[in-house]
Amino acid sequence: MRSFSITDIGEMRQINQDFVFCEENEIGGLPNLFIVADGMGGHNAGDYASRFCVEVFTERIRANQQKTPIGMISDALQYTNDLLLEEANAKNDLQGMGTTFVAATIIDSILYVANVGDSRLYVIRDGIKQITEDHSLVEEMVKTGEIERKDVRFHPNKNIITRALGANSTVIPDYFEVELESADTVLLCSDGLTNMMDDREILDIVRQNPDDLELTAKTLVVKANENGGKDNISIVIVKL
Repeated sequence: MRSFSITDIGEMRQINQDFVFCEENEIGGLPNLFIVADGMGGHNAGDYASRFCVEVFTERIRANQQKTPIGMISDALQYTNDLLLEEANAKNDLQGMGTTFVAATIIDSILYVANVGDSRLYVIRDGIKQITEDHSLVEEMVKTGEIERKDVRFHPNKNIITRALGANSTVIPDYFEVELESADTVLLCSDGLTNMMDDREILDIVRQNPDDLELTAKTLVVKANENGGKDNISIVIVKL
């Protein structure tokens, strides 16, 4: 297994509110761990939220070696959410902060994924498959037939999310288990990438340099910025 991570401020933002974590080696009871978090909140609150949540989450994982992978992740997410709310309530300038959170670990060729918000995880094999489901207003509109999926990227409400760490006292993640094959590529990313590029563009770039993860990730960032770079861009890419 090889991996690479990158985060970029983009072309339009003054602060990078994304935070990534990329560890190929054992962390607590997990053999590896990959995270993308996209913070939200005024001033520096979004930046604070994403970093805070990744740091608290990984510390909790390191201390817990007793449960199943999903059990450990679930416990760490709720613990992180509790501490984030305490932090927000204690400091006026941090009130209302929150963050998306997509985390993954690979154990014996099984990919375990947890997702809150609209940061995504893809598995790239013969094609590209989005594993996570966006917790967003436009995704709900697609489900009810109000808009078509092809219109999501350009909808004026595409940035409104319906779940996040810090939004409520109880966090409700989605969990996924995916059986991986040799040479699969796993891609975690913030919406700064997916709002600037469609899945086909992402797939084409991954296919151009299948074994150079650093070049692939940096090329994706460059392309997202060329397409407007309207938000921070974060990527964790993992190759089996």
